[in-house]
Amino acid sequence: MRDFDFLFGTWDIHNRKLRDVVDPACDEWIEFATRSAAEPIFGGLGNVDRVWADDFEGFTLRQYDPAEDVWRIWWASTRNPGHLDPPVVGRWSGGRGVFECDDVLGGRPVRVRFTWTHDGPDKARWEQAFSHDAGASWRTNWIMEFTRSVSGIAQDAAAHRFGVAWETRQ
Repeated sequence: MRDFDFLFGTWDIHNRKLRDVVDPACDEWIEFATRSAAEPIFGGLGNVDRVWADDFEGFTLRQYDPAEDVWRIWWASTRNPGHLDPPVVGRWSGGRGVFECDDVLGGRPVRVRFTWTHDGPDKARWEQAFSHDAGASWRTNWIMEFTRSVSGIAQDAAAHRFGVAWETRQ
């Protein structure tokens, strides 16, 4: 249930993304900066984060289901107003979180995979990959490299705001 505790606080994020993630033939990568802030909800059974870029804002809801021992992750952004993406579902094992779902993008069925890793309390990585052949092959289309923000929430303020979940991250 504490798998995402490392994420609480503020982050500077370097993004590398295919210009058109829906087009399987796209090979043009773009890079841009974002920032985010994450905090726990529901007594640690979930968390939310917001991501800010120059041209969009995003929101993530993660909830842990103890009965199934899985996380469900939903994404929404100003790029697709009024729409909450289907949740990717999965778990952490060996320091790596893998979460998948089926979706339809650009009128085509696609398998979506989020992969999370983190290296200590101040660095993390998220990757998104799509499969257009039911999981036989995958193509990464978005990579986010997280670095703990030094201009964001000070650790003592974060510990006060986020409580025990933040302190266990230390």
